[in-house]
Amino acid sequence: MKDPLVIYGGSFDPIHEGHLRIARRARDYFEADVLFVPAYAPRWKKPEASFAERLTMLRRALKNEGSPSFAVSEIEGKRKGEVSYTVDTVREMKRLYPGRDLILLIGSDEANSFPRWKDPEEIARLASIYYVPREGVEVDDSALRTFNIHRLEGANPGAVSSSGVRSLSCLDVPYPVLSYIVERKLYFMKKLAFYLDERRLEHSISVASLAYSIALHSRLERPDLAFQAGLLHDIGKNVGEVESRDIVSREYHAYRDYPGYALHQWVGAYLAKKDFKVLDPEVIEAIAYHCTGKPHMTPLQKIVYSADKIEPGRGYDSRKLIRSCLSNYYVGFLAVLKANRAFLKKQGSGSDNALSEQCMDLYLGKDRK
Repeated sequence: MKDPLVIYGGSFDPIHEGHLRIARRARDYFEADVLFVPAYAPRWKKPEASFAERLTMLRRALKNEGSPSFAVSEIEGKRKGEVSYTVDTVREMKRLYPGRDLILLIGSDEANSFPRWKDPEEIARLASIYYVPREGVEVDDSALRTFNIHRLEGANPGAVSSSGVRSLSCLDVPYPVLSYIVERKLYFMKKLAFYLDERRLEHSISVASLAYSIALHSRLERPDLAFQAGLLHDIGKNVGEVESRDIVSREYHAYRDYPGYALHQWVGAYLAKKDFKVLDPEVIEAIAYHCTGKPHMTPLQKIVYSADKIEPGRGYDSRKLIRSCLSNYYVGFLAVLKANRAFLKKQGSGSDNALSEQCMDLYLGKDRK
């Protein structure tokens, strides 16, 4: 190919790491620049976020990516027709980049619907077409043969999807995009407002941001899981005690007689699965023990536990504990646990449940004073 240029179109509602993994593969496979082209008004779906918001998220994601081979085109936004047609975009790209070989990147579901696109023959004449395989989607061989559509080998977007991000079931998204979603109250933020009052939502956002920072500094492979667990950790907080005990008796029977203040962690884990469709067991378990702790906690559980206890809005000076967690999540967790034990002793109460007692005894040793 002569000076190839990959055209990567889509609604990007929002962009996520799966899109970026595909773009990286296309860049390396074709040794080409990749041009992201967000659709202004896609024919097959109505985006939830505005074009300006989707464009901003794209720009934030690509700035975070830092690849000189990635760029964004506003071509469809400037056209502002009622429907975005790919053929118009490819025609314009041919005019803007004469002499370059255009490569149109589409999904496997789009490959199946390609014969129904506007002027598919012209698109196939103006650009080489490659599709990205998607698990569970079988591609129509006749469409591939008719329009000479090729498979992009080695592309693996992962399990994330834009719909999953919008629902909060998966947050495999660059942090600048996550922060923008929260800031603009897009997608899942609207739903969270039904579960959390304003003060509790502010606390949850702060916990999510701190947990993400600790996970990132600790080089966890998926810091987004810490953000997700942090956002959802308190969604059971406003459920009444009678209903909470009913849920815990069904779903976490061993803890049915625990103190009322602790029930929300298991109710939250239940609601995260039921209402937000969170399937990652690590996230569910981090929510389920963020209040009491437990023996043998995973790194993610320790991070969410710590972030909840020391987030800046708690009303005390937690800066030293935050620095400790950012420096080393495990050492920081021990410091948080020690401070929590000291606080309970000062209150004259001590641990009032077996999980917290076992957690502190394991990590700090038995308190014999």
